[in-house]
Amino acid sequence: MPWVRLKSAPAGPQAFKRMIAGADPKARPGDIAAVYDKSGAPYGAAFYNPRSLITLRMLTREAEGFDAEAFFASRLNRAIEFRRRVLGLGRSADAYRLVHDLGDGFPGLAADRYGDIIVLEFYTLGMFRQAGRIERLLKGQFPDAKFIHRASQHSQTMEGFKVEPAKPCRTRIRENGILFEVEPSAGHKTGFFCDQRENRRSVMEFSPGRRVLDVCSYTGGFGLYAKKGGAEDVSCVELDQEASALARKNANINQLRINTVCADAFPYLRQMGANNERYGLVVLDPYKLIASKEGFQLGRQKYMDLNRLAFSVLEEGGILLTCSCSGMLPWEEFQRIVRIAAGSAGRRAQIFRKSGAGPDHPFAADYPEGEYLKALWCRVF
Repeated sequence: MPWVRLKSAPAGPQAFKRMIAGADPKARPGDIAAVYDKSGAPYGAAFYNPRSLITLRMLTREAEGFDAEAFFASRLNRAIEFRRRVLGLGRSADAYRLVHDLGDGFPGLAADRYGDIIVLEFYTLGMFRQAGRIERLLKGQFPDAKFIHRASQHSQTMEGFKVEPAKPCRTRIRENGILFEVEPSAGHKTGFFCDQRENRRSVMEFSPGRRVLDVCSYTGGFGLYAKKGGAEDVSCVELDQEASALARKNANINQLRINTVCADAFPYLRQMGANNERYGLVVLDPYKLIASKEGFQLGRQKYMDLNRLAFSVLEEGGILLTCSCSGMLPWEEFQRIVRIAAGSAGRRAQIFRKSGAGPDHPFAADYPEGEYLKALWCRVF
């Protein structure tokens, strides 16, 4: 392997450009490199990309005798066995995350299973260059699998690779007895939000007899669970027309009656407040509102406004499930936002549960930033 020498050791699994002392002239972007510390002692093996601000993404601290085929096969087997044997996934759902980035030791890869379709979402050049190997190894576990590649434009630009658009396709999945039609070739992330599975199931506990508002509902996940759980009335609000149409279709597939509203969440909530509409359960699951340091303050303000509007339409004793998938927003700050938003709406909030992504989305102990999804369950007075 080509070599890279560190100027200073990272606290976690990523080394930034300023931490690099030098690199082998033969090293190319996306290579797996042998890493040495500043004294020349072996430090591990990592994906190397001098184009990226994060120049090294550690694979292992054991570089001696490193064999890529054996390494990725072992990591993949471990990840799949965890889902099958420990979590029991595959019995209650045929849609779940097979590989979760650094949480499973795959820097820059998320792999989601939707029945016979496996979506590989790439965040790094190094992992993108391993696509063929990853597919071949997955075929050994899922012989009938068909693969789709995804990557955000931001990742492709920053890392220096290109993913060709996938051919349009749809499939039907089962999750806790509810059917969803998923379009893994399009839409947000990999076409569905597997990370909210346990939170969707928990919503059923608080749904019976309540009027429910699912805001930023995407394809109707929380709303369908609420209706299945006995909600009196359910409205799903989503700005994306195609996602809203798919929510209607998902309701029909499950023979459930919900209201789908294609509208922007902010003016819709303001209008409901002005009309004195009140709900017993409100779910806020917006898309990532903070994507960069530069956008932190604006995103924080959006979270504040959205939660204030949600508190204003809750009935006395009503429940708010509010979520943030912004990894840059710490738990403490998210709680502070909710507290201030409740006060601005003239309500008191009693937080009775904190939750996050499902267990098929583990995060590495040395990379706490991987705990990106935050969910607060509040009762209001």
